[in-house]
Amino acid sequence: MSTSKSQQPNRQQLIAKMHKALRAQYKPVTPNTSRPMLEQVLYACCLENAPYDVAEKALARLLQGYFDLNEVRVTTVIELAETLHDLPDPARAALALRRVLQSVFESSYAFTLENAKKHSIAHGIKTLEHLHGATPFVVHFVASTALGGHFVPLDHGAIAALYLAGIVSQEEYDSGKVAGIDRFIAKKSGPEFSSVLHQFGVEVLANLHGNTVKKVLQAVNPAAKDRFPKRGESLVAPVPPPPPAGKQAQKAADAAKSAAEEHRPAGPQAAARPAGKTPLPPPGSGPKRTADGKPIPGSKPGPKPFVVKPNAAKPLTIKPQVEAVPPAKPEPKKSPVVKKPAKAETPVKKKDDKAERRPVAAKPKSGKPAAKPAAGPRHSTQLARRKPR
Repeated sequence: MSTSKSQQPNRQQLIAKMHKALRAQYKPVTPNTSRPMLEQVLYACCLENAPYDVAEKALARLLQGYFDLNEVRVTTVIELAETLHDLPDPARAALALRRVLQSVFESSYAFTLENAKKHSIAHGIKTLEHLHGATPFVVHFVASTALGGHFVPLDHGAIAALYLAGIVSQEEYDSGKVAGIDRFIAKKSGPEFSSVLHQFGVEVLANLHGNTVKKVLQAVNPAAKDRFPKRGESLVAPVPPPPPAGKQAQKAADAAKSAAEEHRPAGPQAAARPAGKTPLPPPGSGPKRTADGKPIPGSKPGPKPFVVKPNAAKPLTIKPQVEAVPPAKPEPKKSPVVKKPAKAETPVKKKDDKAERRPVAAKPKSGKPAAKPAAGPRHSTQLARRKPR
């Protein structure tokens, strides 16, 4: 028993053999690291379980066919799936794209993730993990290409390839989580191994019983043929372990939310309703129906569902401006004229008759008119004729 265990190759040896066999069969693809981080996330959503060239064309068609990323966010999953029709599972990729864009928009009200590059790799990974719709494959792919970390992104095809080669156990295959596989690959060889493993995983899902898959698995671990399905049978689907009792209700709620989100209409109604801000439809909304979904005749309908109406403002009525006429200035009131009382006449002192008396020219005795006085200063003449006192 102990000798058989010692002769059985360990995980590190199997990974080294698989790397050698895949490198001889596939040509590694160098990822494009010049994209913005958000576009890298969208590319990873298209690349999951899909070939590299198909994912490139799907992303280019998505970015060219829509005005901006906000239009992609409010588009229905069915319309996005028609745009991504050449992917192996266009509905899954479309739902993941819209979930990621909605999470980014709700967190920052902008379509960018460049802020995640300013901190450590661990901070960037936490930012990616908090995005609704970002699978572990998307997180590890973006962390290895945009953040410069050392990770091996594993989608369903890659995990199935590792399971058939005997590298991954049944429990890890069912849970979809393989921890610590990047420790057996050098950081320098990480991008190359991830690329050839991804291509092999796509081949396993597309052509399981092909010669390429059998050739690679035979070179890696001939003893793992018991895991390989028989001719004509498909790969055994993973059976995830049941969640704890407390998480069953949460899982059912998430499944119902995903089903509702897949058929959510486009436009303003496509945005998620934050809890506590927008009231949800009351329970039992609409007419009562049977189990088949047909309305029951004669039954009273429940309360009307809440509909988010657009914020339409009331029309503004602008009144014409009328030039204001300045008011007339009131005339100043005239104060009544008050007659002043007449002053009492002061007695005038009579002057001396002699002082007031003026010399009068003597009349001639004869009837001849008197001769006119000579021209000269009259005042001095009068003073000269005045008699001394």
